[in-house]
Amino acid sequence: MTPPMTSSAIYSPASAPQRLCLLRLSALGDITHVLPTLRTLQRHWPQTEITWIIGKGEYPLVKDIENVNFIIFDKKAGWRGYFALKKQIRRQLQGGAFDILLHMQLSLRASLASAFIPARIKLGFDRNRAKDLQSLFCNHHIQPASIRQHVLDSFLEFPRYFSLEPVLEWQLPVSKEARQAIAQQIEGERKLLVINPCAVAKAKNWRNWTDEGYAAIADYASEKHDMQVVLSGGSNPLEIQTAENIMALCQKARPLNLVARTSLAELVALLDLADLVLAPDTGPLHIASALNTPVVGLFASTNPDRAGPYNFQHCVVNKYPQALLKYHGLSVEDAPWGKRVKTAEAMRLISADDVRQKIDDCMSPSETPL
Repeated sequence: MTPPMTSSAIYSPASAPQRLCLLRLSALGDITHVLPTLRTLQRHWPQTEITWIIGKGEYPLVKDIENVNFIIFDKKAGWRGYFALKKQIRRQLQGGAFDILLHMQLSLRASLASAFIPARIKLGFDRNRAKDLQSLFCNHHIQPASIRQHVLDSFLEFPRYFSLEPVLEWQLPVSKEARQAIAQQIEGERKLLVINPCAVAKAKNWRNWTDEGYAAIADYASEKHDMQVVLSGGSNPLEIQTAENIMALCQKARPLNLVARTSLAELVALLDLADLVLAPDTGPLHIASALNTPVVGLFASTNPDRAGPYNFQHCVVNKYPQALLKYHGLSVEDAPWGKRVKTAEAMRLISADDVRQKIDDCMSPSETPL
C-alpha cells in the first residue's frame, strides 16, 4: 500500500490534482448518487483528468458522460478481472500514478481492486463505516460531522474533504435514440405512470410490495387520473412473473408490459418521459429522481432518510418507523444507521390508500417537484 500522506499533501479548491480516480463499481442507484460528486469535481477542478472505474453492468448508464475516462471492471471474471484492471490502468497512466483515489465502495471486491490502483492519496470512508477492511486499503478517511446521512450526502463528503463546495447536479444523459424507441410505444397524449415493482431480483427480497397493491394502484391511476400505466423491470424470472401477476390482477387498467423488453438506455428514457414513477428501494427509483421525474418511493424495510429518492423525499410512503418498532422494538433514533427490517411482512404495512394519497399529492397542480 501507499505510505500515509501528511496533511500538507492535501489538495484544495486552489490546488487541483492532475489525475483523479473514482472507484465505484455498483449498483445502479448508487451510481446515480455518485453523479453530484462527479459534478462537484468537474466544477471545481475542471482541468483534472478524471477516471471512473465502474462495473460492467453499470457502465451503460453513464457511458455518455463527457470528460470522464471509464475503465470497466468485470466482477464475474474473478482474478482475471483484477489483472485486466491493472493492465488498463498501467496503459492509461504509462507507469505513473493517480494523485487521488476516491474509494467510494464498501466491499471487499472493491478494496481488492483498489490495491491495483496506484495513487498517492487513497481516500476512503470514515472508520465508523469502513466495512470489509476498507481502512487497510486507504491512507486518508472522510470526516463527516455525522454518519446518519443519506448515501448521496456520504459520497459528497469525499470532495468536501478537499474543501470543495458540493454541487447538487446530476446531468444524467438520456439517449435520443432510446427516447424515440420508447415514444413509439406509449400514448403521448396521456400522462404516464411507470411502475417498477421489483427491487433486487432475489427470492428473499424484503423490499418488494405486493402484486395486489400494484394492481390496485394501476387501476386507480388509470381511472382517477387517466394515466397510461407502464410496467418496467429486468429479465429476471421473478420480475417477469411479478409483471404477469400484476397484469392479471388489474381490473380497469391495461398496463403496457415492458419488463425484460428494454435496454438500460431505454429504461432511462422511459423514466425520463414518465410523469410519475412508483417503485420500492431500487435502482430505477434513484434514476428517476436523478432525472427529476417525480417518484413515489415505497419504504418499510429500509430507511428512506438514508436511501430514499433524494429529490423527492416528500413523496415517499414511509412505514420504516412502524416496521422497525414492530419487528425489532426499536425507534429510528435508537436503531443503528442503515438497519434493515428483513421480513417480507414489513412492506405489507404500506396500504393501497397510503399510495393513492401520495399519487394524488404528486398529480395535484399545486405540487411542485423539487
